[in-house]
Amino acid sequence: GVADVQEFMERTSHVLSLISSGVGVAMTAGGASRNALDHVYFSRLAEHKILAVVVTKSGVVRDRVLRVERDLSQHDLDLAANYINENFRGYTMEAVRAEVARRVEETRSEYDRMMRSLEQLYRQGALAEDEGSHQIYMEGVANLVANQQDSEHLRQLLKTLEEKERVAELLGAYLDARQEAVRVVIGLEAAAPQLSNFVLIGAPARIGNEVMGSLAVLGPTRIDYEHTITAVSYIARLFDSILNGPEESKKKM
Repeated sequence: GVADVQEFMERTSHVLSLISSGVGVAMTAGGASRNALDHVYFSRLAEHKILAVVVTKSGVVRDRVLRVERDLSQHDLDLAANYINENFRGYTMEAVRAEVARRVEETRSEYDRMMRSLEQLYRQGALAEDEGSHQIYMEGVANLVANQQDSEHLRQLLKTLEEKERVAELLGAYLDARQEAVRVVIGLEAAAPQLSNFVLIGAPARIGNEVMGSLAVLGPTRIDYEHTITAVSYIARLFDSILNGPEESKKKM
C-alpha cells in the first residue's frame, strides 16, 4: 500500500513513465495547508553531522543531512525536536522559521537583560554573606571574672570576649574540622595576648559527616582537664545523636 503523499507521487511518476514511455512527472501542491508541519525528527549521524526529517500534515516526508558548526548530542537534538513539535505543529514551514527566529532573538534579549540585572544586584552585595554569619553563643563569662585580680587584664579579657568575631577566629584557629577527638590548646596568646593563661578545650559539632560548628570550653590553665574533656566529648556525641537520629549515631559508636 501507499503510506503517504510522497510515496504516492513517486509511484505515480514511475507508472506514468511506464505507461507513456516518456517522463512521468508528479508534483505535490505548494499550498500552505499541504506544507503545514506535522512533526520533525533529528538524528545524530556522526560528529557535526545531523539527519533532519520533516513530516508535513499532508504526509510529505523530507529528509536532509546537515553539517553543523557546533557538535550536538542526541539529547540536544531530541530537546530541539520536542520543542518544535510541541510549539509549531500546524505551522507552515515559512511561519516556523520566522517564529523560531523571533523567539530566539526575544530569548536572547531577555537573557541579556536578566544577566545585566543580576550583575547589578551582585555588585551591590545581594549575594554577600552577612558579616555576622557565625551564630555565637556564650555563657559563664562571670566564672572567669571571679578569678581575675588584675583589673586591666580583666578589662582586656572582657573586651575580647565581647567581640564575638574574635571568639569565632579563636575557635577557627585552634579547632580543626577534620579532627575526631577533643583538642586541648594551652596558652592562647598567639590569638589574643590576654588569653596567655587560658586553655581551650573543644571539638567540632557534627551531624553525620557534616561539620555544623564548634563547641568548646575556655578556662584558666588550672581547669579540671579530665572532667572538661569528658564533658565536651559527650556533648559533641550528643549533638550528633539528637540531631542526626539515634540509629545513625549507634552505627558509628
